[in-house]
Amino acid sequence: MGIRVFTFIGGAEGLWRVTRNSVIAGEPLNDIPYLDIREGDLREGMGSQWRLRGVVGHLRYTCRDEKDQLASRQPPLGRPESTRAALIPIRKSAAWWELPQDERRAILEEQSEHIRIGLKFLPAVARRLHHSRDLGEPFDFLTWFEYSPGDESAFDDLVRLLRKTEEWKYVEREIDIRLTRVG
Repeated sequence: MGIRVFTFIGGAEGLWRVTRNSVIAGEPLNDIPYLDIREGDLREGMGSQWRLRGVVGHLRYTCRDEKDQLASRQPPLGRPESTRAALIPIRKSAAWWELPQDERRAILEEQSEHIRIGLKFLPAVARRLHHSRDLGEPFDFLTWFEYSPGDESAFDDLVRLLRKTEEWKYVEREIDIRLTRVG
């Protein structure tokens, strides 16, 4: 997969209507009625309250067997039945980024079982991770999830389990924006 940039645009119009905007940790984002997602690095135009950019590229903390499991179970985004979504921007602390990559990987998977937890909720919940830290954005990651209304409680279980892990001790800013697809 090549590297692709996506821009999340919070404003007065978009494909997704905001149903809830919750601050989990840190400072809030401005409230918005709608969210749109566009491929590309869009920094201007399209009146907005805020824009967040992220890059989708190579998996960074995933081993071969985990990558294969994710690929075999991960559904595509944009499924017709997936009319619910969540954008969860996350920023981790300086202490997290000061750790060497092997120690971050150990916390992420060996201690927190992040990937194993996520696999339990596939294919009900489709997801895509956007890296933002190297773009100078206010968040390190933009996590995007899509699911059907019938799978909303499963998604709630997923984020509840992840927020209890060792890894989440390093999260200093997190916003949970829930959405419904328009039309």
